[in-house]
Amino acid sequence: MKFCDHVVFVDEGGDHSLTSINAEYPVFVLAFCVFEKERYADRVLPAVTRLKFKYFGHDAVVLHEHGIRKQTAAFAILTDRAVRARFLDDLNGLMTETEFTLIACAIRKREFLARYANPEHPYDLAMEFGLERLGRWLDERGQRDRLTHVVCEQRGLREDRDLELAFRRVCQGSNATGSTLALDLVMVDKMANSAGLQFSDLVARPIGRHVLQPDQPNRAWDVLQGKFRTSPGGRLEGWGLKVFP
Repeated sequence: MKFCDHVVFVDEGGDHSLTSINAEYPVFVLAFCVFEKERYADRVLPAVTRLKFKYFGHDAVVLHEHGIRKQTAAFAILTDRAVRARFLDDLNGLMTETEFTLIACAIRKREFLARYANPEHPYDLAMEFGLERLGRWLDERGQRDRLTHVVCEQRGLREDRDLELAFRRVCQGSNATGSTLALDLVMVDKMANSAGLQFSDLVARPIGRHVLQPDQPNRAWDVLQGKFRTSPGGRLEGWGLKVFP
């Protein structure tokens, strides 16, 4: 089987617990960033490296939204307002200039619990929704029969095993279309310095913020809107962004 021309990176925003819901962020987001491989190798990787060299002096830093927002560890440099402003401008510029397709699912946890007596695990459900849309996107590009790698972070032995079972189930036909998907799951360490995973980490929380407060100013969302998969008529909801319930 031939490899797909694209590679997919997946990360989450918020926690998937239904027993303890964060009042400030009661949503779970799973974000899929799809990159064309040649563009990823030739443009994305060098651009991310240059950003890291500019602000940290080396490329071993793993960009992640929580550290940037909380200004911890290597991101303590962002306590300087001027540095923070420049860094965020450059990061938003990187996001704007980088070509990738975004597919995301947001689970509104309070509404989810209210609707279902025995709700499915939010991560597994979000993965199912995302893979279904990824499969359709690959169909649209004549890539469905090529092997596409889906890269996710490791979360723990039990969680990884459960994810792999859910992933295989969806790929074997347990999805909205009932068709098989030529997808392969790749699990990597949380600290793997993968530019694609860093992109998916950075985009997840702003998507959740938009879902929770769509009328609030959201600079990151403004950058991301044009990245989503949409219908031929430009519809986002249900195509590139699935909000459930």
